[in-house]
Amino acid sequence: MIRSMTAFSRRDAQGDWGTLTCEIRTVNHRYLEPSFRLPEAFRELENQFREELRRQLKRGKVDVSMRLQSADTSSQSFEVSDDLAKALNEAANHVNRILDNPAHISALDILRWPGVMSVPEQDYGPARAAAAELFEETVGELVSVREREGERLRPLFEDRLDAMSRLVSEVRELMPELLVAQEQSLRDRFEKAKVELDPERVAQEMVMLAQKSDVAEELERLDAHISEVGDTLKSDDAIGRRLDFLMQELNREANTLSSKSIDARVTRAAVDLKVLIEQMREQVQNLE
Repeated sequence: MIRSMTAFSRRDAQGDWGTLTCEIRTVNHRYLEPSFRLPEAFRELENQFREELRRQLKRGKVDVSMRLQSADTSSQSFEVSDDLAKALNEAANHVNRILDNPAHISALDILRWPGVMSVPEQDYGPARAAAAELFEETVGELVSVREREGERLRPLFEDRLDAMSRLVSEVRELMPELLVAQEQSLRDRFEKAKVELDPERVAQEMVMLAQKSDVAEELERLDAHISEVGDTLKSDDAIGRRLDFLMQELNREANTLSSKSIDARVTRAAVDLKVLIEQMREQVQNLE
């Protein structure tokens, strides 16, 4: 299965506790690197979320954002410690009687004192349960998006693999003709230089030329790597790293083919191969 590492998913959930929104964005990365922005009430879920990501994803930089909008923020209430407020007021009045220029103390001054006003603790249990379920759904949708994006690249890979196979076949068919042409060129140079043709010397030169320009192994390895890429694209596992390695191997063989070239047509074929490999490599960098 071809999966892209670039994707986005968003899902919402509602209940008596309010509205939950979960967003997940992923981009390419060598490893799995998640980061979370969660409401404080959901911090204890972070490890659970990390495990879910490890189970579903293999690679990518993952940004997770979750927001909770309470059902009725207008009914927010506060608790006031009457005893502490009275004690503060009495203490303030006592100090004011001592001072020559007493300062006025307001209700807000008392409310700012630690412990006088507090927010009743809310029960986030139902919201946390909904958040865990919502996260799994959002990750599931993200995986589907990554798969769809990846599958859109399959025709691109297949077209380029076919083009590479044709280039390798063309070079293989050219080689016998090129070696014959090189032998004739060698004979012509000897004749032009008025050098007596020694059959043994010609044979030695041709052996050296054939060894230098022998690209049979490179063509065989190119065929093998092209076939391996095709098989890897059919795998259900994460294939990005393996494809990246195969792109390096293909590029190495194409470079060797170019360095051994004895004809402009072979050189052009090697250049075309490298262009196709680079086009594939750019896309492979974004695969899981």
